[in-house]
Amino acid sequence: MTVDDLPSSATEPGSAVIRVLSYNIRSMRDDTAALARVIRACAPDLVLVQEAPRFFRWRKAVARLARATELVHVTGGATAAGPMIMSSLRVHVERTEDVLLPHTPGLHQRGFATAVVRVGGARLSVLSAHLSLSGRERSQQAGLLLERVDAMGEPYGVAGADLNERPEGPSFGRLAGALQDGWAVKPWGGEFTSEARSPRQRIDAVFATAGVEVLGCGVPLALPGVTGADLRAASDHLPVLAALRVPAR
Repeated sequence: MTVDDLPSSATEPGSAVIRVLSYNIRSMRDDTAALARVIRACAPDLVLVQEAPRFFRWRKAVARLARATELVHVTGGATAAGPMIMSSLRVHVERTEDVLLPHTPGLHQRGFATAVVRVGGARLSVLSAHLSLSGRERSQQAGLLLERVDAMGEPYGVAGADLNERPEGPSFGRLAGALQDGWAVKPWGGEFTSEARSPRQRIDAVFATAGVEVLGCGVPLALPGVTGADLRAASDHLPVLAALRVPAR
């Protein structure tokens, strides 16, 4: 699949094709204009953010990003300890929940931003996560992520995450064993996501439940409107863009 083959957001009979972008934006500490250009060029229906602004006037920073990208803040940010969900106006939000995970003293608080949304005739659960730097805590959080996806009660779902671990790691492997790892199923674009200036590892991913068709997934290196300069300036991570076909429900 070439860059030009990545499907746009369009509805086919009985299903919806959606674009999902997972992106660690490093609390918008880098070039926010470049960040907005990258996100707009990807034309996402859903943006699963990690490291959203969490501290002083964080809501204003999120509102500024939403305006710049012509998206809507759905849930998360400080209320989920960093993960956040944004969407286009094409997405109808049915419910949201921010979940704080068990906290290990001395480590960062972690959480999930979650929502159930409808796009056309398709309904799906959505989750954004940023797993721990600690292997033991990360393993626990991977299990909690799978439990949360199951508990949301939808037959179709998507999760975007900064896993802080490569695919050969146990937590990444556990998620990829239970869900579809978008890059592994239908690689498109670039593979490595960290660090943005010299990427050598894949620690960010988009996962989908069984029944969701992965049409293409990877770093949008040559997508029209996405430049290498903007990708390097926007964050210390590269984004992962997935095109998914979700059956109607």
